[in-house]
Amino acid sequence: MEPPKVLGPLALSAVCASSIAFLGAAYFARRVVVPSATRREDLSIRQVFSGEDGSLRIELPATPLTRAPGRYSLWFGNGKGHACIGAVIAEDTSGGTVTRLVERVDFGDLHAAVAGIWSGYAYSKPEQLGLPFEDVQIQVDGGMAPAWKFAPRAAGPVSSTWAIHAHGMGGKRAGALRGVPVANRLGITSLVVSFRNDGEAPPSNDYRYSLGQNEWLDVEAAIRYAVDHGAERLVLFGWSLGGSMALRAANLSAHSDRIIGLVLVAPVLDWAETLTSNGSASGLPEAIARAGLSMLGSNVGRWVTGLKQSIDLSALDWVTRAGDLRTSTLILHGIDDKSTPVAVSERLAELRPDLVQLVRFDVPGHSLEWNADTEKWESSVTRFLKSLPAD
Repeated sequence: MEPPKVLGPLALSAVCASSIAFLGAAYFARRVVVPSATRREDLSIRQVFSGEDGSLRIELPATPLTRAPGRYSLWFGNGKGHACIGAVIAEDTSGGTVTRLVERVDFGDLHAAVAGIWSGYAYSKPEQLGLPFEDVQIQVDGGMAPAWKFAPRAAGPVSSTWAIHAHGMGGKRAGALRGVPVANRLGITSLVVSFRNDGEAPPSNDYRYSLGQNEWLDVEAAIRYAVDHGAERLVLFGWSLGGSMALRAANLSAHSDRIIGLVLVAPVLDWAETLTSNGSASGLPEAIARAGLSMLGSNVGRWVTGLKQSIDLSALDWVTRAGDLRTSTLILHGIDDKSTPVAVSERLAELRPDLVQLVRFDVPGHSLEWNADTEKWESSVTRFLKSLPAD
């Protein structure tokens, strides 16, 4: 009987490297589709104090994000606290800190907070818009999804166009409230919706994101609700992942002929490039990221990802599919967005100048265009909406 063969050093190294690459790809693929219940509070809070005029102020480390102009959001206390952060009041270049105005503390004890998460959620509740609204329920797969319905002010003209607002991955519908006021001023009814796996709507049967491949069906349910309640035309507002969902809805909806416009904020137009770019920014070798993407698109890879259905990334690549676009589209995108690179939006705008308008914003971070320059954002959206077919 021959003795068992032992792997040599080179063969053993190759096996180890292969195993590490597989584990890295598997981790990457799962992280993309598994919803996260919490986020790490990585922004330290130096102090919260009252100014001489009695206003509440907060001192934070000076970073491109905390130094940016505009209104932002700070989540703290493991998501149990939220504050709206306003203008920069002072910056200490020697100490590397910035002091900003605290416009509102919605809930939680900001004075006790030691760290938080910087965000674009200027509004955490619909009441903060000062507009009439009601809570409604939309029938989706698996149950009822909560939504906010904002009717136009009675004093102004009422349009038969409705807007449906879909938030991004890992977020809540409150993140899409930023788009409601501009629609409201034009007499447009708004539905701010939840969708599967966002913690508010019923989850999918596998509790996994599908990058818009299936989430768009919850937008379709909102479209059906709007049509059943009198909508004759529809504009879809999509933030990040919501943009991918909006594009898919415009392409596949049973009511696609009613969809007259898309307003896409930092949209994901090509998931393969977006995820590879994100991986590279995190130090992940491109080969491992590509292997992870193959797992997402493979039936064999479903045992790693937990997906009930593999993801067809080519169907979600709107640059390659630019010829399939048939809806007037406005894209609002920051030039220093590391999560969804603006270059992808630029390529789509170059390929379809007949349908796509791109407005760039000089702001760091992702989906913060409205926050950095609300006037530019709302005036761009207003012009676009007014250019669409009238009632």
